[in-house]
Amino acid sequence: MTEATSEATTTAWQLSGFGDEVDPDPAVQAAVLLALGASYIEVRSAWGVNVSELTPGQVSELKDILDAKGLKVSAVASPIGKVDISLPVEHEVERLRQIISVAKGLDTKYIRIFSFYRSETQTPEEIRNDVVTRMRALAAEAVSAGVVLLHENEKDIYGDTPQRVLDIMESVDSPALRVAWDNANFVQVGVRPYTDGYAMLRPYLEYLQVKDAIMATGEVVPSGHGDGELDATIAALKADGYAGFASLEPHLASHHELGGFSGAAAFGTAARAFAVLAAKNGIELS
Repeated sequence: MTEATSEATTTAWQLSGFGDEVDPDPAVQAAVLLALGASYIEVRSAWGVNVSELTPGQVSELKDILDAKGLKVSAVASPIGKVDISLPVEHEVERLRQIISVAKGLDTKYIRIFSFYRSETQTPEEIRNDVVTRMRALAAEAVSAGVVLLHENEKDIYGDTPQRVLDIMESVDSPALRVAWDNANFVQVGVRPYTDGYAMLRPYLEYLQVKDAIMATGEVVPSGHGDGELDATIAALKADGYAGFASLEPHLASHHELGGFSGAAAFGTAARAFAVLAAKNGIELS
């Protein structure tokens, strides 16, 4: 195969998206995602109910709606680890058990998590050991259940910089704990994602969350319109053989502690912006 032919080779990624960024109603979520060419959905909430609070009946109803639309679940976007580090270890382990039941009910192995907030008087170094203890406990629960936890780098948690995400991955050292990579969140803590973190975290990177942000203001913008180095990240992932999920999380209208919202129109804008970068790099989204 010639070099030119190799560069032109198309790679397939599975397109997903945070349904509740579109609308609270999962039927509307599914319809919009399908119209944008996705075959998966990432579930953070349905009918305004967070996944940590969905009843078995609601999970079953949600599964029926998605099955009827022909949409599969890429991941459950849980709020695990979006709590203060002062809470006991068992607090999040118990919540994880409930969310594992949701993931199994929706037929996905992936659960998004975080690595804990600290008080204003604490430094990341002061909570580091407590974070690792909790992440080990969560990973052990995941191993037992046969699921994979995806740590999302998020502003103000312990694992918000590439170095601290790496610390978690190396210290926990579990196949049940991997990285959900978010370019925009890195930008919001002053990190150049590809330049400062890609090589360091690529061995653990198993899931891509798609959004971009402007370094000077932290504003979230469509893919390629900010400082998130998404073009370089996508090109490197393709070159590395990545063939997993790309999950749209636009946050274009509002965002809050447990998530964000875009609405159908802005979500479509975000999807099309990402599709342009994907196509430029020979990525087929489905």
